[in-house]
Amino acid sequence: MVCVVHITSTPSGATMQRTVLIRRGFAATLRACTVVLLVAVAAMTSTGAARAAPAAPPRPVTVTPALPFPIPPTLPEFDTGFYRPAQAVVDARRPGEIIAARRVNLAYNSILPITIDAWQLSFRSTDTHGRAIPAVTTVMKPRGSSARPRPLLSYQSAEDSLGQYCRPSYVMQQASLGILAGAAETNSLFVVPIAAMEMGWAVAVTDTQGPRQAFGAGPLEGRITLDGIRAAENFAPMRLSGAATKVGMAGYSGGAIATGHAAELHRSYAPELTIVGAAEGGIPADVGAALRMASNNAGSGIIFAGAIGASREYPELADLFRRYLTPFGRGYVAAKENLCQIPTAVVLPFVNLEGMFSIPRPFDDPRARRVIDHIAMGHSVPDMPMFMLHSNPDWLVPVGPVNALVRKYCADPTAQVQYLRDNFSEHISLDLFALPLFLRFLKDRFDGVPAQRGCTTSDAGSVLLAPQLWSTLLPAIAPVILDLLGKPVGR
Repeated sequence: MVCVVHITSTPSGATMQRTVLIRRGFAATLRACTVVLLVAVAAMTSTGAARAAPAAPPRPVTVTPALPFPIPPTLPEFDTGFYRPAQAVVDARRPGEIIAARRVNLAYNSILPITIDAWQLSFRSTDTHGRAIPAVTTVMKPRGSSARPRPLLSYQSAEDSLGQYCRPSYVMQQASLGILAGAAETNSLFVVPIAAMEMGWAVAVTDTQGPRQAFGAGPLEGRITLDGIRAAENFAPMRLSGAATKVGMAGYSGGAIATGHAAELHRSYAPELTIVGAAEGGIPADVGAALRMASNNAGSGIIFAGAIGASREYPELADLFRRYLTPFGRGYVAAKENLCQIPTAVVLPFVNLEGMFSIPRPFDDPRARRVIDHIAMGHSVPDMPMFMLHSNPDWLVPVGPVNALVRKYCADPTAQVQYLRDNFSEHISLDLFALPLFLRFLKDRFDGVPAQRGCTTSDAGSVLLAPQLWSTLLPAIAPVILDLLGKPVGR
């Protein structure tokens, strides 16, 4: 008789199988199979606990003082002790457990200092192959105390970059390369964390692309986002309420990659976190569709950078590149593999992406197809209220896959999705208009306003006509300007 037991609750999400061949009588066989089943249940329980970050107290962490101005921060490429600690140190931690902490001075565009309490945390996360990896988040809070428990905004910046020096944790620091690095989104939209702190919220901005800058590897970015939230809640100086902290997630475009995958992974990877809502826009729901639309168009540079980044996490995609890229294709990859958002977008646009390979339809190759399917959204339904925003005439990220994703989510009767399509904006302009709507949606969740049940899809001539955009944006303008001029944030 054969006893076969499947265990699917492993930290990497992989399926384990135990097969036991027993050549005994029926009664002895039944007893032996019972033992196998009990062992399997014990293994499943232990792996599930590892994924949910056990409640054992974290190791104490010494906080290193901030560098005095004008000493510039070290580039991440050379700051290996913080960004790439020894693997044995990483392996010894649980997901979200802090490895090292230091105070930092943050500045808008690396020039205008922001008066807040801010730290960087090096912590342990898990890649898509189940291996322990280091990651970094920047956590911040307003000055002063709060009369009520602070909520936490996990803001996923659209890093969209392949170079280590493009990380939000580096470019947000005073005296860094800042906007000179070409990380436009992270630098210019640092006003979003500032506005959130003016609302009394704590904020975490995590480097979601991992130690190898795997831009586009959505499941990896989702795990790192969730572990960044865990690290923020584990850090005593943030004065949060642990796993009871109300958390909202937000991100646009590349930031929506991390936000959307984190929302889908929450139930299976970090169910102890109290995530009350997620807001995302410019949503890259299907990378394959984005690659096809980008070919020969203005967005070919930035979209193909996502494929280069994903190849750093998926060896089968790297093998496809290694075997079939033409000499031009190899030069194209080499030109982009260490650039930040703006340079990678403007260097060699309007390229025929399929023409860079020596085989026809390379993105339909089984190796590419497996990766594209794995990094597409829609593998599970988020278990928190979602606000999703997209431009109908988006020229960079197609709207069709987002429509399909919403339909897939909403086939589940438990889904709570507000989907808004804008008929006037395009990808970049909608980014600016989306952010006040994101903050308003999350403020309602933090304040305990119930999200509407079920799903709604609506079209707007322009979100600029939405009253809630202006009622959120206008009161924030003066305080943020004063913050940029030196006022302590939150006072």
